[in-house]
Amino acid sequence: MTDRTSLYSLVSSITLLGLRQKKVYHSAYLSTGVCVTQPLNLLYGLPLMTNVQGIPILKSTGNTPTDSDDDVPKDGVFSTNSFDAEHTDTEEDGAPDYNNMDHTIDVSSTPTLRIHKIHPQSQIIGKSTAGVLTRRKLKESDYVQHQALLSFIYKQNRTNHKDQQTCLFACFLSQEEPKKVSQALADESWVEAMQEELLQFKLQDVWVLCDLPDGKRVIGTKWVFRNKRDERGTIIKNKARLVAQGYRQEEGVDYDEVFAPVARIEAIRLFLAFASFMGFPVYQMDVKSAFLYGNITEEVYVKQPPGFEDPAHPNKVYRVVKALYGLHQAPRAWYERLSTFLLKHGYRRGAIDKTLFIKKDRRDIMLVQVYVDDIIFGSTKSSMVKDFEGLMQKEFKMSSMGELTFFLGLQVKQTTAGIFLSQDKYVKDILNKFDFRTIKPASTPIEAHKSLGKDEEGEEVDVHLYRSMIGCLMYLTASRPDIMFAVCLCARFQVTPKVSHLHAVKRIFRYLKHQPKLGLWYPKDSPFHLEAFSDSDYAGDNHDRRSTSGGCQYLGRRLVSWQCKKQTIVAISSTEAEYVAAASCCAQVLWMQNQLLDYGFNFMNTEIHIDNESTICIVRNPVLHSKTKHIQIRHHFIRDCYEQRLINVVKVHTDDNVADLLTKGFDLARFNFLVVTIGMMNP
Repeated sequence: MTDRTSLYSLVSSITLLGLRQKKVYHSAYLSTGVCVTQPLNLLYGLPLMTNVQGIPILKSTGNTPTDSDDDVPKDGVFSTNSFDAEHTDTEEDGAPDYNNMDHTIDVSSTPTLRIHKIHPQSQIIGKSTAGVLTRRKLKESDYVQHQALLSFIYKQNRTNHKDQQTCLFACFLSQEEPKKVSQALADESWVEAMQEELLQFKLQDVWVLCDLPDGKRVIGTKWVFRNKRDERGTIIKNKARLVAQGYRQEEGVDYDEVFAPVARIEAIRLFLAFASFMGFPVYQMDVKSAFLYGNITEEVYVKQPPGFEDPAHPNKVYRVVKALYGLHQAPRAWYERLSTFLLKHGYRRGAIDKTLFIKKDRRDIMLVQVYVDDIIFGSTKSSMVKDFEGLMQKEFKMSSMGELTFFLGLQVKQTTAGIFLSQDKYVKDILNKFDFRTIKPASTPIEAHKSLGKDEEGEEVDVHLYRSMIGCLMYLTASRPDIMFAVCLCARFQVTPKVSHLHAVKRIFRYLKHQPKLGLWYPKDSPFHLEAFSDSDYAGDNHDRRSTSGGCQYLGRRLVSWQCKKQTIVAISSTEAEYVAAASCCAQVLWMQNQLLDYGFNFMNTEIHIDNESTICIVRNPVLHSKTKHIQIRHHFIRDCYEQRLINVVKVHTDDNVADLLTKGFDLARFNFLVVTIGMMNP
């Protein structure tokens, strides 16, 4: 009771001195029940002393304390006080200890309005003696923290390298893409990316600084900033690309020939199907600034890069010697450079696909597929793969990416049992893009036997939104034949879309929400023979009564190619519609036969499965009668192919014709059966 009485006496004394306006209570005393006398001088801005009995009293000195003397905590304030280390100055019964106070402390008679609080040292974040952390100091401290995290990762000795890479990328890469050059110049990671791009310009001798000749035009340049992501969506690189504003070029003046071959998506799937059959892994590499290796013959001048102008010569321009990104002739120049190099070292180009390069060594084969600056390759002999990597790295600045996992939006999973292709990451992205994360799932992409019309009296919708949704879905059909018909049907109404059309598109997204990971499976143990299926939907369009052709081509049980297209003619019978669809399927089969010749396979007499006997008879017998004389001549080439034994038409039951999935909508049971039969599965 004596201790508490002394405390109340002290508070009463302070109140009598005119400090009633300072209604400040010690938070530590209210929460713990422990009162400490030494910190009270800082709490109220007044020094304390005690009498012989240990009761605190006030002593006036007649001097006014200054802020420079009393505002700064003395030594020991943050190192040893009652709020640290389990209240070392209190007894077990909770009573305060007054023996640690001095007996000769002077007290000022003039109270100060300055109030000091002692923050518990255990609750101080960081160093207590550290100064104010500005933005600049914070950025410098982030670098130190990144170094500490890097050391911690290496000390863990983890075997999961992807987790380590994710941590490192999060430390050193920017997560946002700047919209302007000024924003990029304020970020060190993007400045480093721009400097890396300009370093490639210097190493490749891309341009020469000079004065603009009279009568010549200068083309502007622009920075493009992109975050490169892997198949899991993790940012792996900040890429800054300097491009020329090629839209200002004039044909015949600044460029002439611009065509460059590009690999078809069917060629990529055929490459992977062959790799799954032969059982060899497929690798990927990327050429750094590939277009900078191509030489151009035209005289082209561009402005200096924004933010990196030469201070000594700000009015000069660059004359381009190598192909620059954005120029019309850049893709052609790069392809000529690469193809010439590979042909020089024993590779040959494909007879049909000019982006495929082959090199054979007895029974071994080396395949290289080029898509602009992305290259996939594989071989039945591991030494040929190593030789190719060394050959390319000597000539070009390459980044080897190991086994193929992500290419042209396709997620590729290679196993000993086969190869699985999917686009579930892309499905997730487009669902987030159009805010369909919480949409109600649907079991089929389109209602059974539903045909959309123009709906001229319906309410119009945003044409830009509708076309954006259709474009995203069309890209998804690279690995999803299950939505091919529904997407192609909705794509016919992009000129004036109505609410009914938008509801049909939303149903496709609802189906993707239900089946996001569905993909194609290429098993290793399947035989390698070419076959095809053809089908059509007679007069399925309610507006112009045109039919829809559907076809799919297999290598064993590996679905490599499929088509869904509205016919250009109005068929007057189901036989004619089936005949036109069979001719379209035959054209794709011929392309695959020629493509497979480069792989060493000669597939003659390829079977095309058709569920219409009349169509089979017309193909086999060139009889001209009233039922066939109106068919356009362009569709009759299938007869010549049959006579030359390039194809063979075979009857198949309608229930087993998998091409039926590409011509119309079905109920749930039939739809699921066709999806499984066509070669799709969940991982």
